[in-house]
Amino acid sequence: MQLFSQMHRQSVPSDSFSILHILKSCTHFNNLTVIHHLHSHILKLGFISHVYVATSLLHEYVVTSFGFARKLFDELPERNAVTWNTMIKGYSKSGNVCEARDFFERMPLRNVASWSAMIAAYLNAGAYDPGLKLFREMISNEGLTPDQMTIGAVLSGCSHLGSVGLLMGKSAHGFIVKNEWELNEQIATILVDMYAKCGFLKYALMVFELMEERNVISWTALICGSAHRGYSEDALSLFEMMQATGVKPNEMTFTGVLTACVHTGLVDEGRKYFKMIDEEYDLEPRIQHYGCMVDLFGKAGFLEEAYEVIRTMRLEPNVIIWGSFLAACKEHKQFDMAERVIKQALRMVKPENDGGVFTLICDLYTMNEKWEGAERVRKLMLNQNVRKARGSSVISSLSV
Repeated sequence: MQLFSQMHRQSVPSDSFSILHILKSCTHFNNLTVIHHLHSHILKLGFISHVYVATSLLHEYVVTSFGFARKLFDELPERNAVTWNTMIKGYSKSGNVCEARDFFERMPLRNVASWSAMIAAYLNAGAYDPGLKLFREMISNEGLTPDQMTIGAVLSGCSHLGSVGLLMGKSAHGFIVKNEWELNEQIATILVDMYAKCGFLKYALMVFELMEERNVISWTALICGSAHRGYSEDALSLFEMMQATGVKPNEMTFTGVLTACVHTGLVDEGRKYFKMIDEEYDLEPRIQHYGCMVDLFGKAGFLEEAYEVIRTMRLEPNVIIWGSFLAACKEHKQFDMAERVIKQALRMVKPENDGGVFTLICDLYTMNEKWEGAERVRKLMLNQNVRKARGSSVISSLSV
């Protein structure tokens, strides 16, 4: 940027290549004022009719201000597939999948990147079924061969669809093997994550062992997958192996590790790993970590310690944490402990979502013959149209 400014001051003429390089460098700055300045300069030089320059400028607007990107797209005298694909990605980034699909359908000519962008738009928005349907259409109807970006997006989507996703994921894996693609770190990591989330830990481990370099994401996928399937000892062994190889865990890794401790009731180990988060790895504990510790202490009957976690946590406790603590109070018949937090929990709960917590509080009052309190909560439930539901453990409620 400094060199370009110097060229501009000294009236050195710019060509399309220098403009393209300057636009590419702007991505790191994310500065709308600079983009506007370059836009004016491009118009002045007449480069807006240069499709590559115009598309590069469009990309910068997509990154910084999508409203300006839409206006620029409508004004462009010439567009190519990359121009259209850039807009699909922009609509995806802004969360408007319907508009992205509209652009996709209006494209005069689609390439593999177009299909990949639209499939990714669906999957990034959590619309897994239409995303995978479009992938099948791409292969069967259009006869196109997906690239690694498409396969990576599809595998990521499969991890959210259980047995159906597993079937599609195995087909995508078979496609990789059949076409003799190199099992690079990115694709291998996505495969490990997909198999682990679908509960196919044997396959996840097979891919993991084929990896030449294993990163924190692949280790974490195995650890979390093992923890959620109840293989707590395996999860903790994997964590120890990960540490031994020098790979630094991230926040998600510790969620998996603490989940394993909760499932097996490993209180001392849970304490140790929770302390590691900030003391050894300088990470910030997340709400999931606090939730796991409240659940771990609560299930073990250490309600004072569970309450201390809530009292001293750096984040505001959410309804899942309150529900977990109250459930432990009910389980261990510790109404005095429950009374400390009932008012705070009631301020947090939402009638449309948290009927289980209302029911739990009502049960606690009833069990301890606090009839006035029970009646007050029942009236509150009736007045706010609360749907009755049972509470659940923090582990089943927090997504890893």
